[in-house]
Amino acid sequence: MVSRKDAEKLNRLAELVREKLVDAPGCHDWGHTERVLKNAVDIASDSESPAANATIVVAAALLHDIARPEEFTSNGKICHAKKGAEIAPDIARQAGFDDKNTLEKIASCVLKHRYRGKHAPPTTIEEKIVFDADKLDSLGAVGVARAIHFSGKIGSTLHNSEKEALESEPYGEGDSAFREYLVKMRRIPDRMTTPAGKRLANERLDFTKRFFEELGRETGIGIDKNT
Repeated sequence: MVSRKDAEKLNRLAELVREKLVDAPGCHDWGHTERVLKNAVDIASDSESPAANATIVVAAALLHDIARPEEFTSNGKICHAKKGAEIAPDIARQAGFDDKNTLEKIASCVLKHRYRGKHAPPTTIEEKIVFDADKLDSLGAVGVARAIHFSGKIGSTLHNSEKEALESEPYGEGDSAFREYLVKMRRIPDRMTTPAGKRLANERLDFTKRFFEELGRETGIGIDKNT
């Protein structure tokens, strides 16, 4: 339960994040943040989830991709999780948060939310919820749409073979939506950290796999039966 005072701060924080993400790529824009926030609330309220600090969960979900614009313009050279953890406390302060412990926990959630991050894995329940909430948006119909949007934004091919995809570099011509499926999407359920997150991820993965199987059939570039 979020107190009225914290709710007012979170509303201000949401407006600050929306302004910051106005020029973010469509796959990591304000709409993505809104969906991650909804996922986080759903996971936190699930009967199987341990009690979590709702204020930290909501604030971290809002701020998790705050540095995506910097990562995108750098072609991936800047890690948005690391950069985000550095700037998140300042933005949270602008919204009215001033407790040092709260700011540190929010920053830690931002730092540890990235699937491919080199940082320590999420350990607190708040970190786990934000991690899982973000990953859910990478699966299902939304996940496929985001992957295709991103590959189009960087000028990647529409579809390629498993060999071509896996041999391609991030942000390169072969960084297709299918590559995203191979290196990330299909592995997400095994990486989920909460019972609710794992359940929802497996449900969405079923559609995701069927989509790429159909894409392979229509393009004549078949998907390996073990993929």
